[in-house]
Amino acid sequence: MSRIVAAAPAVPAHRYTQAEITRVLEPLLTHDPARAALLRRFHASSGVQTRHLVMELERYAMLDSFHEANDLFISAGTELAEQATRRALDAAGIRPDEVDFVLFTSVTGVAAPSIDAQLAARVGMRRDVKRLPSFGLGCVAGAAGLARVHDYLVGHPHDVAVLVSVELCSLTVQRDDDSVANIVASGLFGDGAAAVVVVGDAVARERGLLGPDVVATRSSLYPQTEDVIGWDIGGTGFRIVLSAGVPDVIGRHFAADVHSVLRDNGLTVDDVATWLAHPGGPKVLQAFAASLGVADAVFDPSWRALAAEGNQSSAAVLGILADALERPAPGDIGLLFALGPGVTAELVLLRWPDALASDRQERSSPVRTAA
Repeated sequence: MSRIVAAAPAVPAHRYTQAEITRVLEPLLTHDPARAALLRRFHASSGVQTRHLVMELERYAMLDSFHEANDLFISAGTELAEQATRRALDAAGIRPDEVDFVLFTSVTGVAAPSIDAQLAARVGMRRDVKRLPSFGLGCVAGAAGLARVHDYLVGHPHDVAVLVSVELCSLTVQRDDDSVANIVASGLFGDGAAAVVVVGDAVARERGLLGPDVVATRSSLYPQTEDVIGWDIGGTGFRIVLSAGVPDVIGRHFAADVHSVLRDNGLTVDDVATWLAHPGGPKVLQAFAASLGVADAVFDPSWRALAAEGNQSSAAVLGILADALERPAPGDIGLLFALGPGVTAELVLLRWPDALASDRQERSSPVRTAA
């Protein structure tokens, strides 16, 4: 097993209400009154109340090239990655030079050398730190990254690993594109980063580090869904592919995967006390609940995150995890999950130790820091 010992989100300084964002983006996306009305309707029904953006809202009208957007992704993304990583390591009581493995993920910009290379030097990681940058998993990458870090630590129980996600979704919104996919994306996605510190079994025992254990993971790639979620990448950057069929995919496939991973570990849906669902949007969260036969309220942390931050792609579920780690839950079973391009699903089964020390190791709260 591996143990999650800290998680911390970080968000840009610029925070706006959904109404403010709608007002500025509408003339950038369309001049058709009917499409503008559609945009306002989608934005109002998105479940989003506020979002953090990497730029001042008025500057988006001046962002006119993929080159400029990607440069900003690298500079601002590195800053946010550093903030989240430093905060998570501090919360875990682990020095940067004790980190053995870094998995970095993003789907909203590209860089070579990747952001994790710059991050390692900035925070003081060792020269021999192992790095694995990931691109293309989209919203599922928070859960998938956690699962792959766990895989690594099963084979390296004396190691310390950090998962880092940076998603600056606002930089991908396409100007003069009033397609339904771009309209929905412009009202749903927010900007942010997150870092999670995970340690091998031996490290957790030797140092007495607290947190939930990763006891199992499950990956599933759903057939004939390649055109449901993704990007079309061209001269203007990342043009979103986002089909209305995502809830249908969930309805056809998701419950079987959840029941399978639970059954393999002697559990049922009723045994899960902590649900950590990617906040993909109202219809996605409702589809998760309907497929499992549970009340919408079991996903209240995800609904709150959606309202406060929007969908931050891969960073979103890790922010929800950070909040969950602040509540000791001895003996609880948790299930963290997300979907992404493919369509692929990733599930991470968690178990909090039965006995947590009453004098719980003091941690600084993962308050959402601003760049």
